[in-house]
Amino acid sequence: MKTKRILYWATTLLLCVAMLISGIVPFIDNEHPMEEYAKLGYPTYLITFVSIAKLLAVGTILNNRFKRLTDWAYAGLFYDFLLAFMAHYMINDGEQWGVLVPITLLFVSYYYKDQVRT
Repeated sequence: MKTKRILYWATTLLLCVAMLISGIVPFIDNEHPMEEYAKLGYPTYLITFVSIAKLLAVGTILNNRFKRLTDWAYAGLFYDFLLAFMAHYMINDGEQWGVLVPITLLFVSYYYKDQVRT
């Protein structure tokens, strides 16, 4: 059980730190995210919405008070990562493989969630 707990918290905290950074950066420096969204073909008005959704997902995952809402937060992050993978794949910039790291963290965190936090 101790190994599961360590694995869960390590992956969850790494995932949450990455999503916190990804969610806060557009509010600090809006130019780089606007360029990236435009390069990927996404409308730039989505930046604020996606950033707020990431921050809410992190809060929900760390809080874990409402099980169903936590599952929705994991699902939202999964779709965010999936869309990022596909967008990078479609423009063929080679950056899609970097998305596999957070997806792996997400899967491991979700797998151990119910075993560790009951």
